[in-house]
Amino acid sequence: MIKSKLYLAVATASLILVPQLPSHQAVAKSPPVNAQGQVESFADLSERLLPSVVNVATTQKMDMVENMPQMPDFPPGSPFEDFFEEFMDRHKGAPHDAPSSLGSGFIVDAEKGYVITNNHVIANSEEIHVILHDDVSVDAKLIGVDEKTDIAVLQIDPEGHDLKAVPFGDSAVMRIGDWVLAIGNPFGLGGTVTAGIISARSRDIQAGPYDDFIQTDASINRGNSGGPMFNMHGEVIGINTAIYSPTGGSVGIGFAIPANLAKPVIDQLLEFGRTRRGWLGVRIQGVSEEIAESLGLDNARGALVASVSKDSPAEDAGFEAGDIILRFNDRPLDEMKDLPRMVAETPIESKVKVVLWRDGKEKTVKVKIGELEKAEEEGKLEDVKEAPSQTDGVDVEDFGLTLNAITPALREQFGYDDALKGVFIAAATPDGIAAEQGLSTGDVILEVDQKDVTTPKQVVDAIARLKKDKSKAALMLIDTQGQGRVRFVALKFAESDKKEDSEKEKK
Repeated sequence: MIKSKLYLAVATASLILVPQLPSHQAVAKSPPVNAQGQVESFADLSERLLPSVVNVATTQKMDMVENMPQMPDFPPGSPFEDFFEEFMDRHKGAPHDAPSSLGSGFIVDAEKGYVITNNHVIANSEEIHVILHDDVSVDAKLIGVDEKTDIAVLQIDPEGHDLKAVPFGDSAVMRIGDWVLAIGNPFGLGGTVTAGIISARSRDIQAGPYDDFIQTDASINRGNSGGPMFNMHGEVIGINTAIYSPTGGSVGIGFAIPANLAKPVIDQLLEFGRTRRGWLGVRIQGVSEEIAESLGLDNARGALVASVSKDSPAEDAGFEAGDIILRFNDRPLDEMKDLPRMVAETPIESKVKVVLWRDGKEKTVKVKIGELEKAEEEGKLEDVKEAPSQTDGVDVEDFGLTLNAITPALREQFGYDDALKGVFIAAATPDGIAAEQGLSTGDVILEVDQKDVTTPKQVVDAIARLKKDKSKAALMLIDTQGQGRVRFVALKFAESDKKEDSEKEKK
């Protein structure tokens, strides 16, 4: 079986420059269409855009070779002795150039020479060169990068060069099925134009926390990274970044960063040299049907607050674990993955309204947005460490769990904080319901049915009470490995239990 992989489309580089038109001709003409509304040719649009294509090349200096191997014990008079001495004299202490990396991009400011590309095109490079359409190579300076969205801003000296800038378009108005053009330098072939349609929107390809990619069937290959995706008016509505392929070549599945996501990042990099994103200070998870039902919500929507960071905007606003965020800044939150992007785009220190679902009803709070980068610098977003395994204790057969009280020995073994209170998960049966939901040895149960638990008996009694009340699931608050990374898990009762209860009622 051939497995498809996600490739960053970098190998050779192109940058797009579009002629700077007078204000009354701010966009290119749409391509001609026939009586049926079909595009007859992309020639005019391509001719307008191709003269602006340039290449981006990078090199990296490798560390000096200091520790050379000792000369082998050659026989006296061996010709290899002179060869080895010459080799060591030539290479010792000498820096070496790593292979060049090439990608694509586009100029957004002709007067100041600002160039946009992907971060992975120029990452770890010591020298960056932009090769213009007339084959003139100019040095580029790195202005700023954002690893989370894979965007980089470069600057070249525009003096003596007739640079043209390309405008951004509104990616939000683009629809599935709309025509797009991609221009780049695939496999070092030079400026290449490919056409296709938008195949899908809002794709999450696990590239970063703000994934919202445009998918296209326009041919995108290695070397297209950082190049623009155009609408039919010659506006950039996406930055080509990755492809999905079993071979590394185009199979009609390419991904671009939407212009509306990229533009605020670019503006911040130009103004500050770094990003300044909004920060709320909550750890969230998706709302499943079981969790929604457990909390009395009509359907699965919003983002469930698993934990609230200490000294965060959310804590100051009174957020609690178990809240479901339904609306943020007057925008409905249908899917959990939309919240990080909404918060990141919110101006720092602005006050916004947030609608929460708590205790079976809506509650509105106001929160003052903080700065994500500052929170990261202060260590408020640190990851947790993994823990070893441990078995024995009280069995909970409904979910395939074995529980223990948290003893001093366990605190020392697993590195739990002295203030941690809950019930230790000693084991989770591999084919059990709990294991299917990601619970494992070292996790700690903090709550069952939104009530604190500190002993295995309290967990067992709570589960029995829920079964007696004919609940479909037991909602638990879990501290992953007991390190403060908490989430809610709804463990469904087996169908067999429901049938047994039904038979008892008939009797």
